Amino acid sequence: LTLSKVTLALLDAAIDKDSKVQEQVRKSMLTLGKQQPDRVLAMCQDYLLKHPKLVVSHRVVILQTIELIAGCSIEEISSPRIKSIISLASEEMTRSKEVIPDWQQAASNILVAVGNKHINDIMEEILSKFQPGVLPHFFVVQTLANLSDSNVYGMVPFLNAILGTMLPMLSMAKQDNMKWVFSSALCHFSDSILEYLANLDKAPDPTVRKDTFSTEICAAFDILFNNWLQSRESKLRLTVAEAVGSMCHLMSSDKLEEQIPKLIPAILSLYKKNNEHYIISKSLCQVLDASLSMGSRILETQLDNLLIVLHQQVCSMYSHKVILDRNIFYFFFPLANSFPDRLVMFVLQKLENSNERSRMGSLSVLRHLINSTTSTMESKKLLILASIRQPMADQSNKVKKCVVQVISAMAHHGYLELEGGELLVRFIVQHCALPDTYQVNSLYPEEVTNEALRTICDNTLHLLTTTVGRLADVLWPKLLYYLTPPQYSNATTPLCKSLIVLGNKKKNNQEPSFNIDFKQEGRRHWCKVQLYRMLYVLHIRSTLKTLLQILSASIHPKTESLWEKEIPPLLAILEGMEIMSSFFFYIYLYGHFLYRCIGVTLQQCFNKEVVKKQLQEILLTARHNDAVEREGVAMGIGLCANSHLEGTLAKLDEFGKSDAFKKSPSIFNLLKDRNDVEVEKVKSTLILCYGQVALNAPPEKILNRIDQDILRCISKHFNTKVCFFCFLDQNMVSFHNLGALLGRLSPRCSDPHPAVRAAAMDCIYSLLYIQLRYEGFALDYKDEAVDSLLLLKDKLENPDYSVLYKTCSDLTKVMSKRLPQQQLTTLVFMLFEGLVDSQTNCCRASSVILNTLLKNRGGGLQELVITCVSLVRVAVGQTVLILASQHLQTVINTLVNQPLPYDSWTCEMWMALGADPIVANQIIEMVMEKILIMAPYVEMKGPMLRGGTTKVATNQSLAVSHKTFTDISSSVDAEQTSMLYWKHIPPTWLCAADALRILLARAQLDEVMKRLDEDNAWDAMRELNTHITGITLLARAMAKHAGPRLPAIVECLCPSLNNIYECQRVTVTAFFSELLNHHVVTELMLIDVLMNNMMERISDPCCAVRMLSVRGLGNIAIGSPEKVNILAHFHTYKCTHSLWATVQLHCSCRDTHRKLITLEAMSGLSKVLLHLDKKNVHLLVVYIFMKIKPFLESENDEIRCASIHLMGNLSKFGSGEPVFKDQIHNVLVSLLLHLVDPNPQVVKACKYAMRVCAPVVGSEQITTMFQNHLHDDKSLHYGEFINDLTKHLVRDTRMKTSIPAWLVVGKFASFQNGFGFCPFLFSVLLHKLFCISSIISVQQLCSSCCT
Repeated sequence: LTLSKVTLALLDAAIDKDSKVQEQVRKSMLTLGKQQPDRVLAMCQDYLLKHPKLVVSHRVVILQTIELIAGCSIEEISSPRIKSIISLASEEMTRSKEVIPDWQQAASNILVAVGNKHINDIMEEILSKFQPGVLPHFFVVQTLANLSDSNVYGMVPFLNAILGTMLPMLSMAKQDNMKWVFSSALCHFSDSILEYLANLDKAPDPTVRKDTFSTEICAAFDILFNNWLQSRESKLRLTVAEAVGSMCHLMSSDKLEEQIPKLIPAILSLYKKNNEHYIISKSLCQVLDASLSMGSRILETQLDNLLIVLHQQVCSMYSHKVILDRNIFYFFFPLANSFPDRLVMFVLQKLENSNERSRMGSLSVLRHLINSTTSTMESKKLLILASIRQPMADQSNKVKKCVVQVISAMAHHGYLELEGGELLVRFIVQHCALPDTYQVNSLYPEEVTNEALRTICDNTLHLLTTTVGRLADVLWPKLLYYLTPPQYSNATTPLCKSLIVLGNKKKNNQEPSFNIDFKQEGRRHWCKVQLYRMLYVLHIRSTLKTLLQILSASIHPKTESLWEKEIPPLLAILEGMEIMSSFFFYIYLYGHFLYRCIGVTLQQCFNKEVVKKQLQEILLTARHNDAVEREGVAMGIGLCANSHLEGTLAKLDEFGKSDAFKKSPSIFNLLKDRNDVEVEKVKSTLILCYGQVALNAPPEKILNRIDQDILRCISKHFNTKVCFFCFLDQNMVSFHNLGALLGRLSPRCSDPHPAVRAAAMDCIYSLLYIQLRYEGFALDYKDEAVDSLLLLKDKLENPDYSVLYKTCSDLTKVMSKRLPQQQLTTLVFMLFEGLVDSQTNCCRASSVILNTLLKNRGGGLQELVITCVSLVRVAVGQTVLILASQHLQTVINTLVNQPLPYDSWTCEMWMALGADPIVANQIIEMVMEKILIMAPYVEMKGPMLRGGTTKVATNQSLAVSHKTFTDISSSVDAEQTSMLYWKHIPPTWLCAADALRILLARAQLDEVMKRLDEDNAWDAMRELNTHITGITLLARAMAKHAGPRLPAIVECLCPSLNNIYECQRVTVTAFFSELLNHHVVTELMLIDVLMNNMMERISDPCCAVRMLSVRGLGNIAIGSPEKVNILAHFHTYKCTHSLWATVQLHCSCRDTHRKLITLEAMSGLSKVLLHLDKKNVHLLVVYIFMKIKPFLESENDEIRCASIHLMGNLSKFGSGEPVFKDQIHNVLVSLLLHLVDPNPQVVKACKYAMRVCAPVVGSEQITTMFQNHLHDDKSLHYGEFINDLTKHLVRDTRMKTSIPAWLVVGKFASFQNGFGFCPFLFSVLLHKLFCISSIISVQQLCSSCCT
């Protein structure tokens, strides 16, 4: 009683609309149901029956409760209760004909839950509502689908009957929801059958086979694929696609093979129509899996389109605001196993595309292929290693991140051990040393900063070191070499960590390779530099201590114990020091420290030859113009002299007599004083060295050497311009660095930071007073002009840049008064360098200072005018380059819109932009996008008298075609810009041809240039009437001498085939047409792309394009004859149709084009037929023969010749065919008359045709006669030949009924009217045939003769 009351109360409470209350009711009912399932279920059932008008939400909660109890306690429920619940659920599910999802789904779920145990009872109930000829309820079908998922082994035995009943229902489904549920059910059924077949060892009936369901599945497939997949409802399309994918595995092999050419393109097209790509990808994957598992041969024909679409999907993942299913990568794995060569070549070719998204997508695919298809990729390792170099040079951090991920994958699969693997290691290390990113683009937060990329590379290097054991010998000791160059200084920490791991591992394993032989050739110098650098950075890289301890055994046996004792105190001292507070102090400390290290090391070296060699190297390689380095060199040599005084003095004396102290004229013969300064600085180094030698040498040895060696050498070198004492006497000492320092500091007076501005002014103030001291003024002397700088300093606190520039101008006036004339040149040059300062304000300040200086002191610069102008041009170009790096679009738009022709300054700017490879690549990409939407010309009305229109080039197209690419392309790959030069015909073809010529020269295609010059191709390209010939010569030269560049060029040119401008389509089609004439396109796997493009152009509205496409299709037989029969079934058959179909289109063209198209069609067919097997052209022979008959009478000699030649080539395919034999008899008289054609080429073709057609005529005597008399290089006595022929015709009874009188008469009329042949020849023929009375009636012949 208590249970009943509680249950009833809970059932009443289920009406609550609060979802939490409903959930609690279900849980409570489930608890009761587990205790007494029959009783609780009975109460639920009674409650629903007693309250037929319950609101839907209330009924749903109760039905969900029944489902929970049935699912948990199915074993404890009695059989009668099961049947009553089934009836209840079935009734609830189908009571309403309308679809009420919540209610009916809850009832359906009960049936599914019960069906897991009582499938026969369920199917008895469901099938009663699934009757033939009646469209079932939506949820009846849905329930069957769900049952096939939840109880595979119970449902599959019923599916054959269910499918048989369902098939007629598919055509009855008119509403989208019913189509959807049927599609969903078929998908579930197919998946269940496949699972059943995959686990036959567990199945109740192991005799079930796939063939059991193939017929019904194929029938259902036809309806879904041909009708429902084209629905406008995206949800239905996706479900149909999913079903089709699952059904493919159950279709017969023949049926699937037949459907693949339509199925794969249809599924691929869904990517553009739907945003949810997961289901499409799943379906496509199932189709591919089914095709590959059955060994489909036709799948290969779909591979190109398939790879292109899949690659686009991968690339789309890297676009902004696009999120796609990453399972797309798994498509490539089965393709890699079946078509490894084509897939790898496709991916590697895509890597050459400079587009960021395309390259990132290609790298991602490559990474997954390397990781997942190890055995397949084994033979492609070297090819992949060579191809990865191009994306390694990409400037995009996002691309570099993908490259690092690919390198990581390659490392785990043995690529880095191969030749070229060290480049990949270097790439990782280089990017471990990246500087920080100074500007972050807030608009694109997904941009990869330098910091992020550096972290990725650090982690990757650590990963390779710790997890890829095979790389130990690759990385050790090669990683040590990267610690020396300064460009890798930022990578010191990750390098040391990796080296420590590698060193410890080798040391613990006692591997022989742990010990490094630093005495080996090439390592000795590196070892010294490496040690100095590591000791120097010891205090800022604590990991170096550990690394040094690991390396100690390789450096010297006693080093380990020494360093354990000495390094800790050294670290304590260094850590207590104040770390470098300024850049100048950093340079000072760095230089001094290293040279002192060298000096101390040489002290301990007892090999005099080594000491002598090292001293020579120090003196020759030092930067003597750097005061800090001069002092460091002197300190190092002085320390060395402590142990090697004799050798040091000897080397210094030898250095003093070397060429370093001899003056050499300047390149520009302008800066003679500067050369004097350079020599003086070398002498300064030598004098400092003598001073340090005197300071550091042992006192007992140096005293007797001061007068003899040191003072003698010093006095000799002081006697240059003036000696030291003369300087004092004249009160004038040259301050050589004044101009350079002022040039560096003065622009900083407009720096954005006030502290920098103030410090710069203080420095200038001090420098000018130092100059006054050099000039001999007293220490307490006050200069009014210099002191005025203190007043100007106050103005520098104003952030207004106009005030700052005015202050810089006033500052320059003071400097110009106090600057010695010999320093003026240096100051000007320093200011020129300031024009390209990284700070924009400082650039402007340099310009202001330079202008003021030239106004005040320009009179003294007459000798430097030429150099100044040159430097100004360079500075302007560099300034434009800096602007372009920040505002490229604006700079390019401004330059392109400059009036034509460009002046010299605009040309200088273009050349400056072209000098930078990064900017040049960006400009090319930008202009390539611009050129796609740019009009190359406009049509303008011609003169009144002539009428018509004239094509006039637009300014932008001229600018882009000529100056942009002639100046820019030197820094860009040839393939990248090649497409731009064949798109502007006319009227910009002159500029485009010039630009193309420069491009080929800069691409170093010397052989191509040579051939084009020999053939006068450039003149042909420039003329409109011969332009096609010129492009043909260009393509021929490229195919013969620049084959490897063609894939990228073809890829760039393909989009232009659909351009709206005929001239552009003509140019590209001509180029492609000639490429097909060469076998190189087959080797580069371009044959399919080019052939498909030619076939598409067959229907182009432009007659010239159609003519060229026909020529290209015919050229296949010459360039790739071996492909003709291989591709016959799919391509050549279409090609033959397309060639001949072109003849039918000729009527819409001008007469000239009509003749050319007809001629190309017949010539192309002749070429192709020479390489075709009979089976591939058998059905077309008579059709083509009948179509070419009218052209035998053409007035055009070339067409007449081509048609006769084609007829001869057709003969080998028609032997044994009665219809073809009749056709030969019909044209025999025509051929006999053409033997005396006025054109010798027609006669030659006629002889060839008659020789090859002779066996078809049916007479052995005539065949022998044709073979013996009709030779190309021999003349023919026509009368005797006709006489002999008629005799054979009379004797051979088989020929008597083969030449009807109407043909003779018709040919006579035709030849008389068409060519004006001498009637005598025809009369001779009639006379000879007169005796064949059984063939020709006397009346007809007489009538003919009278005519």
